[in-house]
Amino acid sequence: MKSAPFTWHRPESVARAVELLSTLDNARIVAGGQTLMPMLAMRYAYVDHLVDVNAIPGLDGIALEGGELCIGALVRQRDIEQSPLIHQYAPLMVEAYRLVGHIQTRNRGTFVGSVCNFDPASEQPALAEIFNATIVAVGPDGERRIPFHEFACGFMTTSIEPDEMVTQIRLRIWNGPHGYAFEEFARRHGDFAIVGAAAMVSVDVNRAINRADVVLCGMGGKPCRLQLDDVLQGQQPSDGLAKAAAERASWIDALSDTSASAAYRKRLACTVTERALGRAFARALNAS
Repeated sequence: MKSAPFTWHRPESVARAVELLSTLDNARIVAGGQTLMPMLAMRYAYVDHLVDVNAIPGLDGIALEGGELCIGALVRQRDIEQSPLIHQYAPLMVEAYRLVGHIQTRNRGTFVGSVCNFDPASEQPALAEIFNATIVAVGPDGERRIPFHEFACGFMTTSIEPDEMVTQIRLRIWNGPHGYAFEEFARRHGDFAIVGAAAMVSVDVNRAINRADVVLCGMGGKPCRLQLDDVLQGQQPSDGLAKAAAERASWIDALSDTSASAAYRKRLACTVTERALGRAFARALNAS
């Protein structure tokens, strides 16, 4: 199939892009286009105007500012995967991106675009959640910074207004050595995960856990953060502890769809969480 007719625009500034979004009916931004263009071609989505932001300078950088990694709207997923800054300060992202699509799609797709698309099975909103992201959006009234929990509304729905453009996402890094892992189950490599788990763990000088975060994707309309402080805080990492903590994933009210039942998703969630915590524990101990 081919998309319905639309008018293509290529602004050369954020201000012009916002002006187009503010004055045109049914306009959408395209950056990498690895999700939007197939959706248009299959007529799952319709636009009257497509605003291509690839000619706007200054949106393709990765920088470290005040304890946050700032990722511009035109940074390709492959750039993140290969970035020395990401390798140093957010190695979890590197591991996760090896599960995202294929090199060909990662060469074009963007992190910001995937987070804004907000497919709950995607790894990238889960990364934004675990790093306590701040979304930077520009609209007719200027810039606003949106905490991720306010940005994430539900299935493929965010709090971004139709006349706003997201220019960057800022990720709060973990200071100091820590362990990390991303585990998922997908029917084929590169497919969206049925369930995925991102984990980060750090230990103190006594090798006891002093911080741990686990976020799941694929369980519902948005990423799910597990509440594990009462299980993990102050404990010595072990396989048994990983298994006990992972059982919390079964508490989530999981969705049922054509890919998996809620019961199957809960069981998978426990398994991938246990695996992610196990590998994160090992890396945390080795890094301490």
